[in-house]
Amino acid sequence: MNKRTLTQRLCAAPHIIWSAIFIVVPLIMVFYYAFTDKSGAFTLDNVTRLTNYTSTFLRSLWFGIVATIICLLIAYPLAYILSKMKLRAQSTMVMLVMIPMWMNFLLRTLAWQRLLENNGVINTVLSFFHLPAASMINSILEKINIGPFHMINTSGAVILGMVYNFLPYMILPIYSVMTKLDNSLIEAAQDLGANRFHVIRDVIFPSTLSGVVSGVTMVFVPSVSTFYISQKLGGGSFALIGD
Repeated sequence: MNKRTLTQRLCAAPHIIWSAIFIVVPLIMVFYYAFTDKSGAFTLDNVTRLTNYTSTFLRSLWFGIVATIICLLIAYPLAYILSKMKLRAQSTMVMLVMIPMWMNFLLRTLAWQRLLENNGVINTVLSFFHLPAASMINSILEKINIGPFHMINTSGAVILGMVYNFLPYMILPIYSVMTKLDNSLIEAAQDLGANRFHVIRDVIFPSTLSGVVSGVTMVFVPSVSTFYISQKLGGGSFALIGD
């Protein structure tokens, strides 16, 4: 292996400095404050106090896992369909996936809050069209003095907000891997007698596993640590690690 030249070292220097300042240093600060008190003396009280938030940690993990699984179930077939489209259609569809990301995260969450409220857009539309399912649900809810179809301030609303906000982060990594998939491998598997299920299980999924891992990481981590979604769509009743 050739040794790196001076030019290569200089080109890598800005990245190393950036990583040291904005990744390593903050981690050291977190570690320091975790094991010291206000006076700077060593203590384990901060660590032992974490046991008071066991339910919060478990809830965050559960919501994050559910949101990640839902995103994966939606994103994987969608990414596969996109990868099989013509190039112009692919560009258009990828643009449609990315358009919601152009809007501020807080505004997107507030929009869902307005949609899911008891007097929000969804309940208004259901009542306007007098849909049978909606009428039946609302009549049952009215009998038990709940009112309209209650969607806001529920765990389902929080998970819905996570899925909506973080779904593009699952689609794009899987799609980028899908577009590089060698179709000759699929054709070879089919020639050897593999059906559609075995092709997906033994050829497509292993070949796209790197994209799945990237997508799962990019969805799970922000889902676990989010706080604004749980406050606005959960009404503050479902505290997560971020809160």
